[in-house]
Amino acid sequence: MDNEQVGLYTLDEALESLGFGKFQAFVLAYAGLGWFAEAMEIMILSFIGQAVKSEWGLSSSQESLLSTIVFAGMVIGAYGWGTISDTYGRRTGFLTISIVTSGAGFLSTFSPNYLSLVILRGFVGFGLGGTSVFLSWFLEFVPASSRGMWMIVFSTFWTFGSIFEATLVWIVMAKLNWRWVLALSSVPSFALLFFYGVAPESPRYLCMKGRTGDALRILEKIASVNRTKLPAGVLISSRSTDNAEESTPSEDRIPLLPSLSKSSMQSKLGFSSFFMLFSSKLIKTTALLWVLLFGDSFSYYGIILLTSKLSSGESGCFPTIQSSGYLLGDSLYVNAFITSIAELPGLFLSALLVDRVGRKQTMSIMFGLAFIFLLPLLTRQSAVLTTCLLFGARMNAMATFTVASIYAPELYPTSVRTTGAGVASAVGRIGGMVCPLVSVALVNACHQTEAIAIYLAVIVVSLVCIQLFPYDTKGRELSDTAC
Repeated sequence: MDNEQVGLYTLDEALESLGFGKFQAFVLAYAGLGWFAEAMEIMILSFIGQAVKSEWGLSSSQESLLSTIVFAGMVIGAYGWGTISDTYGRRTGFLTISIVTSGAGFLSTFSPNYLSLVILRGFVGFGLGGTSVFLSWFLEFVPASSRGMWMIVFSTFWTFGSIFEATLVWIVMAKLNWRWVLALSSVPSFALLFFYGVAPESPRYLCMKGRTGDALRILEKIASVNRTKLPAGVLISSRSTDNAEESTPSEDRIPLLPSLSKSSMQSKLGFSSFFMLFSSKLIKTTALLWVLLFGDSFSYYGIILLTSKLSSGESGCFPTIQSSGYLLGDSLYVNAFITSIAELPGLFLSALLVDRVGRKQTMSIMFGLAFIFLLPLLTRQSAVLTTCLLFGARMNAMATFTVASIYAPELYPTSVRTTGAGVASAVGRIGGMVCPLVSVALVNACHQTEAIAIYLAVIVVSLVCIQLFPYDTKGRELSDTAC
């Protein structure tokens, strides 16, 4: 009200006025390409291990290390890229991410031996750890009223990346070899570098830095491309609405941090932004997010592994399942393609709910449905029913994982958004690293009931965490400070 009387408007008011148009569609495409590239590199892990094992005579533990090293790299990268993005800008973040991922991905094509392949795939994982920067960057261009729906649309790039990779491997592996798969899978990361020059900096990041003049120029470009108008008046930073001095660029200022000279600020910012996650205002959010994303990752990747183990009878524990032949035998590529398709209905349902009932309620509904789908698997079921139940569980687990990934950056202020979301994502990846101990080890040992019981327990703990979050972000403006 007061802002309108004195002719001032905030960034959130500007984004609402500009709406979602062609400019945001480009931002969506560029950021989505980042997630598309990550999905392809992650899906590779399901395909090349056996081929490399056969060619180089590797042991099972050596084959497993090819996957583990990627997740380990992602855990390290998630923190590193988040702090770089919060310190030097979103564009700097995804430029360096793209260079590392595309370079290491392409070079791994020429690996002369097992050790070099492991090292290079570790660097790929390190680069992939920063893909939450793309999500945060896109988030900061979207009006609050439709942010949830568009973030779900953004998340479909992951599913389509998975489908595309399965199709690519299906076609290429039979005619060529795993090296060609690695080379072709690095193309989307090179495309990010090609289009980097036209990707804008986040206006919210610029406002947080006190560079409101630069932010205004980007908003004016959005208005021109979208053929809309900015509100009348002067743009002010949402972190300081009592004056309009931000209309001209000023010295970089970082809210939430002690006053620092510019020369010492950059060296201290990375550590400061990390420790800010444990401040009295953010520690509850940080702890709950870590538990939630660990549970999401553990459940999602675990259900994927359960699908291959139980539906195909790969464990050898249940002859009736093994002999049914419901799935396409040894066709790993076909199975991967079909199970990836199963995620689309879950994404569609969550897109319908996320801006209507909110993030917390949507996650509760989808996790509850995943629990219901898994519950009958405490006892042995037919192959057809097992497959249907696991597809339903994966559909809902993916939807919950997606909404949680949206919710995480919305909860943090701009000054630590990519750091907070990145570290939470890293903790989530640990869930992906340990879930094979349940899905593979227990099922192979014919302990299906115990394995399913653990997944159900993780889902229950995650549901409790969802209820403990202090507020829902549906329709809320993004915060620039933790106040």
